[in-house]
Amino acid sequence: MVKKILKWTGIVLVVIIALLAAAPFLFKDKIKSMVVKAINDQVDATVAFEDVSLSLFSNFPKASVTVDKLSVINKAPFAGDTLVYVGEVNLNMSVKELFKSEGEAMNLESFALKNSVVNILFNKDGVGNFDIALKKAEEEKPSEEPSKPFALSIQKYEVENMKFRYFDARSKMSVVIDSLNHSGTGNFAANKLDLDTHTTATLTVDMDKTNFMRATKLKLDAVLGMDLDKSIYTFKENKLLINQMGLEFDGSVALLEAGQDINISFKTPESSFKNFLALVPESYSGSLANVKTEGNFTINGKVNGVMDDNHIPKFNIAFNSNNASFKYPDLPKGISNIVIDTKIVNETGIMNDTYVNLDKLSFRIDQDVFDSSAKIRNLTENILVDAKLKGTINLGNFTKAYPVKLDVPLSGILKADVETKFDMASVEKGAYEKIDNRGSISLSGFNYTPDGFDKPFVISQADVQFNPSRISLSRFDAKTGSSDIGITGTLDNFYGFAFRNQTLQGNFNMKSNKLVVNDFMTTAVTTTKTTTTESEAGKADKTTKTTTASDAVKIPAFLDCTITATAKTVVYDNLNLKDVSGKMILKDEAVTLQNVKTSIFGGGIGFNGKVSTKEAKPTFDMDLALSNIDITQSFTQLEMLKKIAPIAEVITGKLNTNIKVAGNLDAKEMTPDMQSLSGSLGGSLANAVIHTEQSKVLTALTSNVKFLDPSKINLNQKLNLTFDNGKVNIQPFIVKYQDIDIKIDGTHGFDQTMSYNVNFDVPAKYLGEQVTAKAAALKVDISKISVPVTANITGNFQSPKVSTNIAKAITNVVTQLVNQEKDKYINQAKDKATEKGKELLGNLLGGNKNSSTTTTAKDTAKTTTPKTSEEVKQKAEDAAKNTVKNAVNGLFKKKDKKE
Repeated sequence: MVKKILKWTGIVLVVIIALLAAAPFLFKDKIKSMVVKAINDQVDATVAFEDVSLSLFSNFPKASVTVDKLSVINKAPFAGDTLVYVGEVNLNMSVKELFKSEGEAMNLESFALKNSVVNILFNKDGVGNFDIALKKAEEEKPSEEPSKPFALSIQKYEVENMKFRYFDARSKMSVVIDSLNHSGTGNFAANKLDLDTHTTATLTVDMDKTNFMRATKLKLDAVLGMDLDKSIYTFKENKLLINQMGLEFDGSVALLEAGQDINISFKTPESSFKNFLALVPESYSGSLANVKTEGNFTINGKVNGVMDDNHIPKFNIAFNSNNASFKYPDLPKGISNIVIDTKIVNETGIMNDTYVNLDKLSFRIDQDVFDSSAKIRNLTENILVDAKLKGTINLGNFTKAYPVKLDVPLSGILKADVETKFDMASVEKGAYEKIDNRGSISLSGFNYTPDGFDKPFVISQADVQFNPSRISLSRFDAKTGSSDIGITGTLDNFYGFAFRNQTLQGNFNMKSNKLVVNDFMTTAVTTTKTTTTESEAGKADKTTKTTTASDAVKIPAFLDCTITATAKTVVYDNLNLKDVSGKMILKDEAVTLQNVKTSIFGGGIGFNGKVSTKEAKPTFDMDLALSNIDITQSFTQLEMLKKIAPIAEVITGKLNTNIKVAGNLDAKEMTPDMQSLSGSLGGSLANAVIHTEQSKVLTALTSNVKFLDPSKINLNQKLNLTFDNGKVNIQPFIVKYQDIDIKIDGTHGFDQTMSYNVNFDVPAKYLGEQVTAKAAALKVDISKISVPVTANITGNFQSPKVSTNIAKAITNVVTQLVNQEKDKYINQAKDKATEKGKELLGNLLGGNKNSSTTTTAKDTAKTTTPKTSEEVKQKAEDAAKNTVKNAVNGLFKKKDKKE
């Protein structure tokens, strides 16, 4: 019998387990359709979810329904914005609820939300993105209540890791509640219940550009009395921690048809000054366990009134402390005579009527006392500020009295005595006549090392005066590394810069004895940062990223100022610039240089132009005038000139030139990117001498052109060249070498490749003994004979190749010599024909028996006596040609025999 019972029990268990395992497949479609119906019947938005699953095991004997990656995306006027995203929704109910018919509602007993994001937005028209409920006309409503897919008999709920964001474009108010974990238990099936809640979160509150709370930790354990019939929620037992400060509150919130009626009061449960320190995050304030405090600090507040689209509740929140002090046990100094008297008040329920009165905030460290007060009005439309600051602060004492963690320690004495009255509209419009500033601020002995800098920045003295029209910097003396600067000038838009992220406008004069550019260059800084990112649906994911900050030089975008500067010495890279002066206009992440002058290389350089760091690759565009500078120094120390004219390295003398050049800059070194350069160079050389032995190009040229001595070339000529895409084009120019004109043109690359043409107009006397010997044999004067010679130079500057046409030129000279001798005989023959025509004719034709020329009977028979003067002349020319021909042939025959 026992065996049968065990057998049937086992069979039943197997069947039950099988049914539990099969249930998700049997009921999945039903659950999914109910979820879709529950959503679509209620909202006018784009709703999506990845999957719906059912489990009978995870919370047995309860059924668990899980909806994965649920998102609600707004339609117009917030089209595309995520209203709600939930990574996981868990709904728990009795198993029997699964067997209800389609018209019956399922009763939910608990639910949980994980990894969710909620965005509540108001646009400038006051329309909220959360109003997505379907609008149905009254006449369209059915006479009977429609069936509901879900009913609430909730006993427990939980929200894990929610991020809530609220932003109102009208007031520019932003509230972010992050890492929100909240749970509640209570019988929602009852109309009246006590909901026991536990909440932790961090809170950040900003109003326009003013931050009121930054990642403030909140912890709340509270019992909330709920009257669901009247929609009234009453705070009963509660305990709130803001960072480490406790706060008690009571009151109620009633939901109205349009808004909420809020009536809440709160206060600190104790008055110790530790309450104030507890407001500061523990990462900044440290442990308060052993801090010795005296005096009190209290917070009292009341919030009372209706909150709707047009009103906020009235409130009065007061922060007070009188003659308090504190001292950390491990620090040498304390802060005493602390007085805080601050109120945040709204008496009308209109947001813009909220005002802040900082009637007094003062403290003492050692003998230094600092006192301040301020009134802030008109918070949402046109903020009005009336503030006073007076006192002295030794910055180095802060870390000795308060455990603030600074990456770089501060030092220096700050003194202030300032009064200011302004409104934000005047700041934005630059209506400085409506801004009333008075007083002064001074800073001395300030020592600071910015991130990425190897050397500290030391301000020995800085004095600032405030007056109604502007801020004057009467003195600013600072050093860093081996550089020193002294600045005076004016700031015209300090408040726009400080409060509205506008550009900092000013006009300054700067002086320096020595300015080393590298002292102001940053080095690479590696940082590791953990960030929170969101998927397209809004899911939060934490990632750790290691980045290396570039040491690229960037001109700050916030600067819009003019600096007139003088410096005795400026050290840039390997250059020492002397007596530098000029004007710099910094604007739009660029600096425009005007009339900048400096002495260098034994001469002077003046330049105008612009350097911009706005794009990823910095750019520059310059006009430079080089006056009487040493050629050797400039073309060996300036990489740009060295690339443009490599041959200049072997030339001594002076250079006068104008250079137009534009291109990219190396983002780190701020030196020209040679391959990006384009521009032109035009100028002349003075007292220039070429040192052939130092140049492989000239050595190769002279080995092919024997008569040339480059050191004797007269280079005092104007030069013109252009460059682009890494190529330099030399415009044709002529130089003098003794009585030879040399024409030069061609190209070379920044990669040292070259292709040059050198054309000589060479007198015959320079072409060697072969030419002069032939001329002597012909008894010809060669002083007036010249012939073109061309030398082609290719290869590169370290391995040049030279080819010439000198052999051909020599042949041309010989031809000229022969032609010259021929012309001489012809001319002689013509002269004789004119003076002694008949006599010469007779001789040439054999009529003169004494002639050395013999004529055969055959020739005589063929010869006839000319009848006209033209015939006489023609006969003379023919005879002369034959005579020259015979003479030339004889010359070359003799030479052939010798050879």
